[in-house]
Amino acid sequence: MSERKTFFADIILPLAVDLTFTYRVPFELNDTIKNGVRVVVPFGKSKLYTGIVVRVHEEIPKEYQAKYIEHVLDESPIITGKQLKLWKWISEYYMAPIGDVMNAALPGNFKLASETKIVLHPDFDRNYDELNDKEYLIVEALDVQDTLDLKEISQILQQKSVHALIKKLIDRRIVMSVEEMRYKYTPKTATFVQLNSQFSQEEVLSELVNELEQDGRKKKQFEALMHYLKAGGFAQNTASPVRRSELVDAGASLSALNTLEKNGILESLRLEISRLNSEDTTLTETKELSPEQTTALQQIRENFQEKDVCLLHGVTGSGKTEIYVELIQEQLAQGRQVLFLLPEIALTTQLIDRLSAYFGDLIGVYHSKFNQNERVEIWNSVLRDDPTKFRIILGARSSVFLPFKSLGLIIVDEEHENTFKQYDPSPRYHARDVSIVLSHLHGAKTLLGTATPSIETYFNAQEGKYGFVELSKRFGGIQMPEIQCADLKKERRRKTMHSLFSSFLLEEMKTALDNKEQIILFQNRRGYTPIWICEVCNWSPKCKNCDVSLTYHKHSNMLKCHYCSYTIPPVGTCSNCGSNRLHMHGFGTEKVEDELSLLLPGVTISRLDLDSTRSKDGYQKILEQFGKKEVDVLVGTQMVTKGLDFDNVSLVGILDADMMLRYPDFRSFERSFQLMSQVAGRAGRRNKRGKVIIQTGTPEHWIIQQVMHHDYVTMYKQELIERKNFGYPPYTKLIYLTLKHKSEQQLEGSAADLAQQLKAVFGSRIIGPEYPLVRKIQNSYIKIIRIKMEREASHKKIKGRLQEIINQFYSSPVNKSVRISIDVDPV
Repeated sequence: MSERKTFFADIILPLAVDLTFTYRVPFELNDTIKNGVRVVVPFGKSKLYTGIVVRVHEEIPKEYQAKYIEHVLDESPIITGKQLKLWKWISEYYMAPIGDVMNAALPGNFKLASETKIVLHPDFDRNYDELNDKEYLIVEALDVQDTLDLKEISQILQQKSVHALIKKLIDRRIVMSVEEMRYKYTPKTATFVQLNSQFSQEEVLSELVNELEQDGRKKKQFEALMHYLKAGGFAQNTASPVRRSELVDAGASLSALNTLEKNGILESLRLEISRLNSEDTTLTETKELSPEQTTALQQIRENFQEKDVCLLHGVTGSGKTEIYVELIQEQLAQGRQVLFLLPEIALTTQLIDRLSAYFGDLIGVYHSKFNQNERVEIWNSVLRDDPTKFRIILGARSSVFLPFKSLGLIIVDEEHENTFKQYDPSPRYHARDVSIVLSHLHGAKTLLGTATPSIETYFNAQEGKYGFVELSKRFGGIQMPEIQCADLKKERRRKTMHSLFSSFLLEEMKTALDNKEQIILFQNRRGYTPIWICEVCNWSPKCKNCDVSLTYHKHSNMLKCHYCSYTIPPVGTCSNCGSNRLHMHGFGTEKVEDELSLLLPGVTISRLDLDSTRSKDGYQKILEQFGKKEVDVLVGTQMVTKGLDFDNVSLVGILDADMMLRYPDFRSFERSFQLMSQVAGRAGRRNKRGKVIIQTGTPEHWIIQQVMHHDYVTMYKQELIERKNFGYPPYTKLIYLTLKHKSEQQLEGSAADLAQQLKAVFGSRIIGPEYPLVRKIQNSYIKIIRIKMEREASHKKIKGRLQEIINQFYSSPVNKSVRISIDVDPV
């Protein structure tokens, strides 16, 4: 670029606005400015932000005088052209400001702003000699006070922009952002044992081995030491650490290992281990596919010749993972990248371990809770298209934003899961649908895999929009679990209920436990009991911030709100009538665990829900214990329906099917079928047929009947009739407008005003405004306006007109304080 030219750059800033902002490029930056690089720019009176350049041009802005760009932070783009196209599509389709899309897409360390807090990195070794004068001043100031924002650092150095300097310090691991510190994963560690250095000479070690072997009292110590040596603990006169659990699994006595440590022969140390595959990092051979799997694989390949998207509808335990592995290997052989989307990384560690056993270091895990430096490392590796590292990305929904260069395949496992949908904050995107657009941009293919497809996905497959492949048999000829109902009405009438458990379920549990088999119990509600009710006047204690009843948690002995975490001690008297006749109604996972321990004393029970997994790796510890058969019964919420594969689970109990079926939402029957079918699929996955018992007061309900018969297709056809009659997806598209305000009166007036403006344009497509089930959350009242669009209508025109009406709504001063959030394709 010629220095004489005056360039301008359009820049996306991480702000909730739809616009890009135009800045002037200083002459000295003419040669370094390009699309996709980060720049530091002033905004407002005194703020500095990191933005992304999306267009360089020579057009002078007419409405305002352009400010100068302060710095260019990157030598080469960190964002690709395809990514920018994806950002724009997300912004337009989901009606989200482009700044919100940028915020969601970039790791925190890429977004330095004036308010960014900086702390010293825990790995910084205080080597001040490697610091220049300015860096020393920053480190010295951080030694005195724990955190500094970029504005304070500017004042210390007496220079306006410090972004470039802070970026270098972050790259050198001298400082880190507070955001990174908050999300920093402590490395996963395990206990290893290592031979004391005094035995590192071969002749000294031989003498020790002979001494232990000849002393009959030290037989177990000798055997433990031999296990250590066989496991590769000593080779070429060098002692190597060996994992203690590996030695115990091989037969070494734990007490003997402790004695060897006590006597100074072995020493114990904790070392970092991989989060991905903690057991075996050696690559394994792909299992031989069954005839059904081979046919399905061939059909997927044939579908991909004509269509970009294919649905693999495979029953639970049918071996979808092995098919995924084959398809991934094909892409790697062609030098292509693969994105493997999972609904929740935390709950799919088994699948991650299995894939890591196949692909080792070629796998990278990308997740919002990972250390920011790790996320940046994966980002840069994907951007470089490194042929030796991170060719396969396992990730939650945010991994669709990575800068792929040669993407060949996207696999969306359990595509029906609603965790692929981002709820808050904006952009409220669905990772499955974004994946399909992403693969189209790259000329790649998308495989959607599930045992219980979403109605919309199955509809698209049946209509020919997507390819369709079916796996209707379990791998290895294992039968689908036998599903039976426990009729709660009959049991209550006969007085054969044992607390929360029917006699039928309890007897089957005793039989499974007698056979040394494991059990999973599913109750889709956490806590001890949902509601305390006054028997006299029906009053129940409610949250002061939200319009919900408080849930009692026995473990903490507190009444808690699940929306805002407000807590109070249990109440003894009714605040309405003064009565002390309060009784508990309903039950959650905590009560199930408590009651079961009384009915089956001596049985080991664990609970898998949000409360029991709050601690770091809480979920993993519980699942590891269950996998090692240290736990007999696992009680849980939706968490137990996802990604679990245990070979000793013979019985699954669904404790309250009616609660799911009664939920007032047009998707409640579909979701109930999915949840019950998925949790049922956890039973009998190896060498025997499993059993599932559904506790319900309505065993004749058609959804329960379809679950019992593993009949997805009949459920789908029945649901289609209902959806068509009442105008719901897949026959329409939905947009929800959620209005919030502290004043209920103000909200009422503004919501009515907006609805009137919308109805004037869209007529009967507008439903509402109406209060949702929970009308107040965190002191804000809520009203929802629903918009139904015909599938064949021009959604772009409708959204454009909708945005105009919202802008017009905000032009009235009385509506300025009302917050509107837009959710396109809500789930």
